Order: sequence, then C-alpha cells, then structure tokens
Amino acid sequence: MDGGAFGAGKAGGAFDPHAFLRQPHTLLRLLSSVFSIVVFGSIVNEGYVNRPDETQEHCIFNRNRNACNYGITVGVLAFLSCLLYLALDAYFPQISSVKDRKKAVLSDIGVSAFWAFLWFVGFCFLTNQWQVSKEEDNPMNEGGDAARAAITFSFFSIFTWVGQAFLAYQRFRLGADSALFSQDYMDPSQDSGMPYAPYTNEEDATDTVGTYQQPPPADAFDTETQGYQTQNY
Repeated sequence: MDGGAFGAGKAGGAFDPHAFLRQPHTLLRLLSSVFSIVVFGSIVNEGYVNRPDETQEHCIFNRNRNACNYGITVGVLAFLSCLLYLALDAYFPQISSVKDRKKAVLSDIGVSAFWAFLWFVGFCFLTNQWQVSKEEDNPMNEGGDAARAAITFSFFSIFTWVGQAFLAYQRFRLGADSALFSQDYMDPSQDSGMPYAPYTNEEDATDTVGTYQQPPPADAFDTETQGYQTQNY
C-alpha cells in the first residue's frame, strides 16, 4: 500500500500527539466541539424563562419549545460527532486498507456537510424566533445573552463544519491518486493469464533480417550428388 494514501503515513507508525493536534482538521473539530457546547449549554442553562404570573417555564425563543429542543439536540449530537471523528483521526494512520481509508474519508465529507447544513438551519431558525419574540413574554429580559450566544456560535459552527468537509475532500483527492498503487492493483498480464510478449529492439530486428540467408535450392543438391557413383566390387 502506498505510504501516503488519503493524507496519512504508513500504517503501524507511532502516534504523535503534537503532530495530531497541529493538523488543521483536528483544530476545526476542537473548535466545533467548543461551539457546540456553547450552543446547547446556553440554551439548557438560560434558555427557559417564565413571566411573574406563570409557574411553567417557556423557551426564550418566542416561547417555541421546538427552537430550544432543536438547538440542544443539534448541539449535543454535533459534539458527539466531533469526539467520534477525533478518535477516528487518531486511529486513521493505523488503518492499513486503502478501501477502509476511503470509506472513512467519504463518511467525513458526508457527515461534515450534513452538520454544516443543520447548523445553517439552526442559525436561521433561532434568529427568526428571537426576532419575533415578544417583550411581554420576557419582561425582565432574562437569558438575552444566552440567546445571542447560541445564535452567534450556531453561525460560527457553519464555517467550521464546512471547513471540515473541505479538508476531507482534499484528503479524498489526495488519496485518489495514491490508491492506484495500492495492494489492490492487479497486473493486467496476471489478470488475463497471458504473459508479456518479449521485447525486441528495432535495431536487433534489422540485424536479424539482414543476416538471414535463404536455404540452397533443392536442384543444387542434386547436381552435387550426380557425380558420385557407387563402385561395385
């Protein structure tokens, strides 16, 4: 297998934590995990308020419980996805199969693009619900900073996940060329069961043709043998 297949070194190498932490996709995953914590943490801690005459708490985003649930759910699942792919990045150089590396990189592209889309939806959803929120629903203006933090870091998360998808796509393109020289490559001559034809140089072929002599005609041999006679004793 090629040593640099899909942007990683040869399988079986020692794990270098310093090099791992300096990788761009590792930094983006760490940022994404922090942004996710900020989003769902802000909503969980200060995302539910109630008026003085009410005992039941309502979502700070226009009293729409779906908005809070969406922010919490997306934030928690995105955080878990970051942890999962951080573990995969650490184990990735140990994967010896080019096909398995390809599957891991393709899944990274799909998952990153999917979360970028979910964060875009979440940003639009939370921003809209915050703008249409009524002042009488929150007369004390509680949780305003938490709501703005959730919206802001939802917006930042779009770019971190887009960046992860872009880096994963670069790794896929890098591995597309190196995979041609992997252990899965089959020699065409072995596949067809026919050996290679012997190579002949043009000069050698010319010399061979030039030194070829025609065999003597059959009547010449007869002429030489006519003078030979058998003597009877």
